[in-house]
Amino acid sequence: MTMDNAPIRTAPVWTARVLTLFPKMFPGPLGFSLAGKALDDGVWVLEPVDIRGFAEDRHATVDAAPFGGGPGMVMRADVIDAALKSVASKTQPIYLTPRGRPIDQNYVKALVAQPKITVLCGRFEGVDERVLEEHECEQLSLGDFVLSGGEPAAIALIDACVRLLPGVIGAAESLAEESFEGDLLEYPHYTRPEEWRGRAVPELLLSGHHERIKNWRRESAERTTRERRPDLWARHQNHTLAVKD
Repeated sequence: MTMDNAPIRTAPVWTARVLTLFPKMFPGPLGFSLAGKALDDGVWVLEPVDIRGFAEDRHATVDAAPFGGGPGMVMRADVIDAALKSVASKTQPIYLTPRGRPIDQNYVKALVAQPKITVLCGRFEGVDERVLEEHECEQLSLGDFVLSGGEPAAIALIDACVRLLPGVIGAAESLAEESFEGDLLEYPHYTRPEEWRGRAVPELLLSGHHERIKNWRRESAERTTRERRPDLWARHQNHTLAVKD
């Protein structure tokens, strides 16, 4: 029992801090749809941090030519270090780079379980390796392709996290049937009209037999995964065998 004047303790709001040279890129797409509504409602907090504000010269220089020669410029370790120290957190900073390990749904779930994340967005040829080592940054990648900077990747990662926060998606059960749950891709979806350009909706989906529909969706998810992502299918089979054992 608490006193009437005692402060009400609430859980910390999930926070995404983004270190970037272009803070005006945020919230960007994160300000719309489910993520935007949740941001407006205070379900989560977005904190863009301008890296250029930590440069010490009057030109706000954040990059320099790479030692050893080569094209492009590299973001300076001292500037990045100052920016990271300004948002000191117990959570490990994330650096988005093609050299990182691929992000998957299980990793996103782990991020959501933390009270906050710190994401470092690189530009130019990247960030001085020494500051990544100093701050033990976790290097992650969206996939085997190159972007002009880390900001689009940060937006994608944060969106993946926000939609898992409690209350963001109205029908929570829909999360249990998404792609990558149980290492399966999602089954195909259909809606009105029942026939479109000579293509009909599978008759079973119009039958009202919920158990048969559930089985059809499961079989479709397994078939799609087996055909399109044999790596996921192998993981799914291994997990199924482990559960049976």
